[in-house]
Amino acid sequence: MSDMDDRTGIFRGDTPFTITRAWLDEARRTEPNDPDAVSLATVDQDGLPNVRVVLLRRIDDQSFVFFTNYESAKGQELLSAGKAALVFHWKSLRRQVRVRGLVSKEDGQVADEYYASRALGSRIGAWASKQSSPLASREVLMQDVANAEAEHGSAPSRPPFWGGFRVTPLEVEFWADGEYRLHNRFLWRRKKVNAEWCVTRLYP
Repeated sequence: MSDMDDRTGIFRGDTPFTITRAWLDEARRTEPNDPDAVSLATVDQDGLPNVRVVLLRRIDDQSFVFFTNYESAKGQELLSAGKAALVFHWKSLRRQVRVRGLVSKEDGQVADEYYASRALGSRIGAWASKQSSPLASREVLMQDVANAEAEHGSAPSRPPFWGGFRVTPLEVEFWADGEYRLHNRFLWRRKKVNAEWCVTRLYP
């Protein structure tokens, strides 16, 4: 692992996951809205890029986890390509984290537990929404919600088409604003999952 002696202060950490967690914890004290918002980039079957903002719900020792409808546009693109990129940008901290890696489904206990922790309206909404499909009107959506509530009651189980995705990174880049645009950038890179990380300082 290179450049270890150069990584002090906010850049110090044994893994990119510990650094990202520390930055996210700090952002929770400074960002006015959704500090766990992250831009998710995918590609469709024609190779055309797609990007949208999702809420990251978990950072464990090997991956970044978010939840969505598997049948949505992003769900289908993630399942098809098996790769994705993420970007955190915290304006209050003037910091950014970029992630590139491999995608897998989180369709077990972690997904069940997260679904159960959501507000009842959000759980019902997961059943009602045919995410990314054409919708005739808002009234149709609200009728679908009412139908889902009548069918699934006050303790709905997790829909089989809804769950989590894990992004297991091969690259993580940390960026912090510097005076006169002389930013600090460190790239963590590994050739494959479970390989040793190599850390390199990058030009701004």
